[in-house]
Amino acid sequence: MALEAGTNGGGGRWGSGFRSLMRRKQVDSDRVRIEGQPQLARELKIPELVVIGVGSTVGAGVYVLVGTVAREHAGPALTISFLIAGIAAALSAFCYAELASRCPSAGSAYHYSYICVGEGVAWLIGWALVLEYTIGGSAVARGISPNLALFFGGPDSLPWILARHQLPWFDIIVDPSGTYIGFQIGWTGYKVTDGYFPFGVNGMLAGSATVFFAYIGFDTVASTAEEVKNPQRDLPLGIALALAICCLLYMAVSIVIVGLVPYFAMDPDTPISSAFAQHGMQWAMYVVTSGAVLALCSTLMGSLLPQPRILMAMARDGLLPPFFSDVNKQTQVPVKSTIVTGIVAAALAFGMDVSQLAGMVSVGTLLAFIIVAISILILRYVPPDEVPLPPSMQESYRLNQECDEEMNSNLLGDENWNTSHVKDVIVVVESMKDPLIKKGPFKGKMEEMKRRKIAALSIGSVCLGVLILTSSASATWLPFLPISVGCIIGVVLLVAGLSVLSWIDQDDGRHSFGYAGGFMCPFVPLLPVMCILINTYLLINLGGDTWMRVGIWLLMGVLVYIFYGRTHSSLKDVVYVPVAQADEIYRTSSGYVS
Repeated sequence: MALEAGTNGGGGRWGSGFRSLMRRKQVDSDRVRIEGQPQLARELKIPELVVIGVGSTVGAGVYVLVGTVAREHAGPALTISFLIAGIAAALSAFCYAELASRCPSAGSAYHYSYICVGEGVAWLIGWALVLEYTIGGSAVARGISPNLALFFGGPDSLPWILARHQLPWFDIIVDPSGTYIGFQIGWTGYKVTDGYFPFGVNGMLAGSATVFFAYIGFDTVASTAEEVKNPQRDLPLGIALALAICCLLYMAVSIVIVGLVPYFAMDPDTPISSAFAQHGMQWAMYVVTSGAVLALCSTLMGSLLPQPRILMAMARDGLLPPFFSDVNKQTQVPVKSTIVTGIVAAALAFGMDVSQLAGMVSVGTLLAFIIVAISILILRYVPPDEVPLPPSMQESYRLNQECDEEMNSNLLGDENWNTSHVKDVIVVVESMKDPLIKKGPFKGKMEEMKRRKIAALSIGSVCLGVLILTSSASATWLPFLPISVGCIIGVVLLVAGLSVLSWIDQDDGRHSFGYAGGFMCPFVPLLPVMCILINTYLLINLGGDTWMRVGIWLLMGVLVYIFYGRTHSSLKDVVYVPVAQADEIYRTSSGYVS
């Protein structure tokens, strides 16, 4: 049965295509890679990880989005928007911390979903991460020059080479140095609205979805897992410290800025510097502006750090051309992918505004957070019990199967038994030889299969319930009755799935999955389910224009996968075998080292 799972027989082209979407790779830590495969240098420790996390995060949320979100979505409730986004990010951080310590390899959420869910979902997540990190760098670059312009006396005083220009015959404003954020200065149409929530609770939540862009730094830490000296200890601490520092800074800054300047009077380009300037503190304006420029440059570099590693991970798996998997022998970093990433990010920063960029980044971030939480549930309840065996190892597996089949055929006098029944046959033979064995192992196996099936259905019920609930709650344009019915159905599915997961036992295989002894996500299944719920709600509340642009990008990704990734995948010709048999085969192979 395991051998047949990896073949292309039966089901025709559609069956083969579906199986390709469900292919799962094994944890890199479970099996050392083939000798000669380029590796990244392991040089990072906790201080470096915290610096990478904070440097990749602080700047984007404070210096670019504060004015925009306050003016358009949250008003004085900006602090609550940052808090909600931070809580959702913290839930995801727990999930990231366990997966990063168990599966310390480049690729972040793409890598985890490829192991736990399947190749199809992993491809979409990886493709979305490509968009997230590239766009993230572009959005940050667009925010540098508005702060730099203050040293020259304002945007109109910038040197020609740094100033923004409108292309003739096109309604496009290009920005050689990233000056224009994308919003007209001085929106005069705003009216004064009393109250802490001038745009309502929905506006505050929409603001949370947008400022989620400010928390993408901690998953940058996860993307460097392959370069960490002690990933089991350092990755969880690095992620937690970076996220905590950033959340506290965001909330503190938003409290001060909203108090100094009414939300409708904020400068969308330089909200913090302008707030001090309006109160006559010119010296503070220059100090803040200097910090803003330096912080945004740091964030820009941090945003471009994980992108080449995502491309490298996808190319290693055969889903992208091998060009992207090349690692420089001297520096031990993916230099080619880094150069390509920088060029694309610069091109996007040249012609797009930050309102378009930030929303597109949030889609990639939220999708990654959702799939990481789902991966935690899969890891705990239905971890993969079979691993892919490459073609070089399949001959050894076939010989072992033939020997086992011949032995059991001789014992039972039946040469027509299928190899899929070998394990069951052994149990029966042992029971015949020893009457004290009451088929306990066989019964235990059936009960475990039943538990795994129930767990899988419960995870599916949770995901479906979350989708229905959040979609119904967000569809404010529908009448009250359909919204209520949808919410009730979603709650029932969600609560039912969560209750069953809380009642049944977790899989024993979770203890040996990947690197054991690392960080364990607490409060499973409640915490991952809450993570899925919050992130899905934030995802659905993003604007239609954002989804249209991201949808085009994802459609392009589907085409790339169909015409390249599916046929070039490193799992194309593998077969899947039980973990115990794979361990024996790898131990006797000279092509792998310990």
